[in-house]
Amino acid sequence: MRKFLDTMQKIQIAVGGAFLSIFLVAVVTQMVCRYLGIAAMWTEDVSMYSFIWAVFMGAGAMVHSDAHFAFTSVSEMIKDPRKKILLHIFISAVMLIFSVLMAFYGAQITKQFWNYKWINIPSFNRGPTWICLPICGLTASIYLIGHIIEDIGKLAKGGND
Repeated sequence: MRKFLDTMQKIQIAVGGAFLSIFLVAVVTQMVCRYLGIAAMWTEDVSMYSFIWAVFMGAGAMVHSDAHFAFTSVSEMIKDPRKKILLHIFISAVMLIFSVLMAFYGAQITKQFWNYKWINIPSFNRGPTWICLPICGLTASIYLIGHIIEDIGKLAKGGND
């Protein structure tokens, strides 16, 4: 399962990186067009939505490596490894609730706005721009379930890493 989650994280980071690259190209294009006096209003939408995708793909991927959300000050105070694992399970469970809600309501928002049109590119639907919400929620949920299973396994082995 760990290998599957690692592969999923790599794909998610690659997608986020691709959208970050699109964002940078759109911003540079916008700057050049403004300097040359050319109207390129589409760059605003492309840069905004590609940045949103980059952020949500990165946020989901960071959940897998525990780099997204942590109470390090509380965790560092706890010396007992079993209690640290229990704290990690609790934090993962709270985040899992949030992630499931994000996937559920993200899917509803995506469905609701699927046929809305982009302002500056009316031939594009906004639906695909909202899919990043349920994808982030779903992948974060999968990562968190993996963390909880792994932590329960550690507890079953005595609580040592």
